[in-house]
Amino acid sequence: MNNFPRAGFRRRCASWLYDVLIAIAVYMCAGAMAFLLFYILIRYGIIDMQGFKHPIDLQQSSVFYSVVIYGWNFAWVSYFFVYFWAKSGQTLGMKAWRLRLQNQDSTLISKVTGMKRLLPTLLGLGNLAVLFDRKNKLSLQDRLTNTEVVVLSLEANRGRL
Repeated sequence: MNNFPRAGFRRRCASWLYDVLIAIAVYMCAGAMAFLLFYILIRYGIIDMQGFKHPIDLQQSSVFYSVVIYGWNFAWVSYFFVYFWAKSGQTLGMKAWRLRLQNQDSTLISKVTGMKRLLPTLLGLGNLAVLFDRKNKLSLQDRLTNTEVVVLSLEANRGRL
């Protein structure tokens, strides 16, 4: 069991910036898939256009369709993070900055723990707690899920995601 130092605020933010770009790409791909499915359902008459000329007008006028489509998009972004956290402890941005998310006993987190981390992460704002906790370097989501983000050595960071 290796004891790596916990990650500070700047390294976490740098990793977060990388992952935001990837999350945007995942969101856009999920959105394209959702809109394609929406269009197909309209084309085959399963969804009525309700007098609108373009499917986007129908979607934007309907709270239900908007919630379903945006929920689908956010579900895929959430899946991206939870999958990589549970599989290797690293997203692509974390890999680039040699960070790993783990339980405080150095084991990989479960998918349930990954889902619990999503909400308190608050789009990265949960990391601000690290600024006020320089000794322990724990973010809000770390504290609520008994996890930690550590800085790996170059050797430990080698390998696949």
